[in-house]
Amino acid sequence: MKTPGLIGSYVQLWKRYVDFGGVTGVADFWWAVLADFIIACVLGSLGQFVGFISYISYLYSLAVLIPSIAICIRRLRDAGYAWQNIFWIFLPIAGWIILVIKFCKPTGSQIQGND
Repeated sequence: MKTPGLIGSYVQLWKRYVDFGGVTGVADFWWAVLADFIIACVLGSLGQFVGFISYISYLYSLAVLIPSIAICIRRLRDAGYAWQNIFWIFLPIAGWIILVIKFCKPTGSQIQGND
């Protein structure tokens, strides 16, 4: 199966923005994260020079919140973890590290608990 790449993965992020039940592969997840990061950086940088663009940046961040949660849950499910692992995000610093490690795991077949 061919991976769609940066633009294709970003389009899939928006097409499946409320799909909390499927799975997302490693490459699709990281391409979508990269595309989102680039767009957020561009909007944030433009906001420094043009005042109203900063409002667009805030609106974009708000709009991408649910799709980001959905893709994270799909990625955890694809890696073989339960969706509840998303709550690691509330643990400062270490939680982010734990999630990144879980997001990098290859596709798994067995659902695990809150490891």
